[in-house]
Amino acid sequence: MGGVAVTAVGSNDIKKAMAFYDELLAVIGLGAAMEHPSGGRMYGSGFGSTMFCVLPPFDGQPATIGNGSMVSFACDSPAQATAMHAKALSLGGKDEGAPGQRGGEGSPIFAAYFRDLDGNKICAFHYAQ
Repeated sequence: MGGVAVTAVGSNDIKKAMAFYDELLAVIGLGAAMEHPSGGRMYGSGFGSTMFCVLPPFDGQPATIGNGSMVSFACDSPAQATAMHAKALSLGGKDEGAPGQRGGEGSPIFAAYFRDLDGNKICAFHYAQ
């Protein structure tokens, strides 16, 4: 039986983070699915789909980034991954790896890396099958 993936990142300024992700995720066609009771937001195409959330930490402590942690978003094309990277930087995100082919010559992986406003590492990628 398959499951539904739900990924979340924390934020110390939830309103700024939601504005960032509202614009960023629109690049790949994701919109707000629901407002979370914590004051955060869940993105996706509805319940039963893969979801991404930006939330204040449940324990009330400051949000921190995880060393070695990364959230990845599948894109329809290298152009869409590049557009997502460009949008993130235009919204105040930090570059962590320019868009390009990864894995050597002939690799089917195209990826771009950036950090959001709270320092969470994000990857926009396209896998050519």
